[in-house]
Amino acid sequence: MSNATVSRALNDHPEVSSETRARVLELAAVSGYQVKTRKPATPTIGLAYPTDPVRPDHGSFESAMLSGVLRGINEQRFDVTWVNVERDKSPHESHVEFFRRKGLSGVIVRTIVPESEIGEELASEGFPCVLMADRSDDARVNCIWSDSRADSARAVDHLVHLGHTRISIVSHTFLDSDHRDRRDGYLEGLRRHGIDPDPGLIVSSIGTLDGGRQAIERLLSLESPPTAIYFTTPPATLGALQRCLELGIAVPKELSIVGFDDSDTRFHSFPHYTAVCQDAQQMGFEAARWLTRSISGMHDGPLRERRPTTFSVQQSTAIRPLQMVRLTPAGVARIDSSPGGGASQP
Repeated sequence: MSNATVSRALNDHPEVSSETRARVLELAAVSGYQVKTRKPATPTIGLAYPTDPVRPDHGSFESAMLSGVLRGINEQRFDVTWVNVERDKSPHESHVEFFRRKGLSGVIVRTIVPESEIGEELASEGFPCVLMADRSDDARVNCIWSDSRADSARAVDHLVHLGHTRISIVSHTFLDSDHRDRRDGYLEGLRRHGIDPDPGLIVSSIGTLDGGRQAIERLLSLESPPTAIYFTTPPATLGALQRCLELGIAVPKELSIVGFDDSDTRFHSFPHYTAVCQDAQQMGFEAARWLTRSISGMHDGPLRERRPTTFSVQQSTAIRPLQMVRLTPAGVARIDSSPGGGASQP
């Protein structure tokens, strides 16, 4: 391997393959060589993703958060860059070594998968970091998150007050702290109204349009289908509304739907959907402003901010229908919910 190739690998040159870079970094680590990074003319923070940062189940959160981050870095005149840890980090590097090789002064970490320990690792080495939309029990870890548990329970209150008792939840397959809050709030809401949770009404699904569409088909095919459903991600909510429209199921007259919103997605559907809402843009702004101020020596204490969500009642919820909607091999059936009631075709 030539000296030029080694130099390019150590300086993260784009023409060097990931295999060659990994081999050079491994040899450097064995020899004790410390990779030197040039200090950028403008300090830069990273918006770091442990996995692929571009996925449809992220919905509107990423764009809203990035808008806030871009506002937040302006005060201290920082730059921001996207970082894909899974793609670029050598297995022989620590996260701190990786971020320093990238020339970063600090990072906002968007942990998508649950149980990620990157925040604890960075905190133990003193590298400036904020966990976004997640939290840690380690008091050294800076984090900002929305607590959606109370408003998820409030969503159930709303549906029960409208007469619903067959209430389902469609939660994300990745149960990070945010999505655990939404599921736990749903269960709390049922129990305080004396409703025993039905395991058949608790569904996990990918948070995409297709995930929402498939959940509608699965839940409405049950022998005793729900009359109301809470979707914990915006894309799944939109997919559910689309599928109901295709099937000729009237929302909210025949089925009530509560969704989740990170910005203003609820106003871009038909009908506008009732939602538990978090402000992703404000979270991005506060995380970026705190991090850049901290790097600039303007903060001493940690950032441990729990932000409340809100509950927005729109047009997708209504009183429990007299007939439950059920999908059968013959099509959509309406089932009389009164004792002894039968099914009728549209």
